[in-house]
Amino acid sequence: MKIKSFISDLSLSAISAGFIAVLVGYASAWVIVYQAAIAAGASQEMIDSWIWALGMSMGLGCLGLSLYYKRPIIIAWSTPGAALLASTLGGNSIGEAIGIFVFVGLLTLLTGLSGWFDALTKRIPLPLASAMLAGILVQFGLSIFTSLQSDPLMVGIMLVTFLFAKRWLPRYATVAVLIAGFICAYSFNLINLEQVRWSLAMPVWTWPEFNLSLLIGVGLPLFIVTMTSQNVPGIAILRATGHSQAPVSPILSWTGGLNLLFAPLGAFTLNLAAITAAICASEEAHPDPDKRYIAGVFTGLFNILAGICGATVVSLFAAFPAAMIAALAGLALLGIIGASLQSTFEQPDYRDAALITFLVTASGVSFFNIASAFWGITIGLGTLAISRIARR
Repeated sequence: MKIKSFISDLSLSAISAGFIAVLVGYASAWVIVYQAAIAAGASQEMIDSWIWALGMSMGLGCLGLSLYYKRPIIIAWSTPGAALLASTLGGNSIGEAIGIFVFVGLLTLLTGLSGWFDALTKRIPLPLASAMLAGILVQFGLSIFTSLQSDPLMVGIMLVTFLFAKRWLPRYATVAVLIAGFICAYSFNLINLEQVRWSLAMPVWTWPEFNLSLLIGVGLPLFIVTMTSQNVPGIAILRATGHSQAPVSPILSWTGGLNLLFAPLGAFTLNLAAITAAICASEEAHPDPDKRYIAGVFTGLFNILAGICGATVVSLFAAFPAAMIAALAGLALLGIIGASLQSTFEQPDYRDAALITFLVTASGVSFFNIASAFWGITIGLGTLAISRIARR
């Protein structure tokens, strides 16, 4: 009966949302992960192992959690975390880097088991969570038009396709944009297939080495960056799309457990996704929220495929033109950006705090290597507290 229910829930729009989520994730952020691997002193075989470990761990997390909770729960690597590693790991051994990954996985597991993170995020009002989410995603919406400037014909065709499809085939608008973008890129010879490297990735085990100063100086900031700039927005995605009943603590526990298991193979940090989760949780994935979990399942399957095929998949994603990827991501996220902005400003009592949360997050400011999403929600909560005191 469950298999029949799963088959009846399948839809092309949800499957394509899963594919686009993986495409956008790898095409936009893999270069940062690659730089982190180079900084850690990884050989080419180890870099391929990182691809394998990240693809398998993210894929298993998405697949298992989405099926279990019937929600589009997307597990991803921490892009800000990768940027932090790329700037801090130089001169250290690969074993010490693996030790940091194990340490962060253990902290994530303990955070999930303790339940404190779940309790804390429940205290964040929905308008502020939506404002933070809108601040994160607005840059992707703007990228549609910066890409239009750099490649007006291809992106213009994608935009017109989206507008017509939203009117006549709303469930398949993102699918139509993907097809239109691919046809344009292929017709205009913008897809560089010469750089595709055909090879499978194989896991390489590296024993962790634990350096206390590195665990404190790199591991703790990596954990904090991941929690504040990835997991908090990831939870906001779940709440903003009507999936607040999905328990955060068990999800974090499973994420930390997967991180621990795959860390010696190169999985540096796993967390709840924000950007790619928004793609899978939007109306474009499926108009029925109870059937959007299919997008999470196929994100998992495509991630596993990406891990197995390793370098081939990464180089294939890199072959697509940057303007196409940026426009595709922006158009796929338009619906959730609009819904987040509506939720941000619809309650007058929260309007000032939500606006400040949105502006700080969208500004991209960073203090102490902690991303703007954390500062946006922190300053927003402070603004809300001051406004409530002033009204007394």
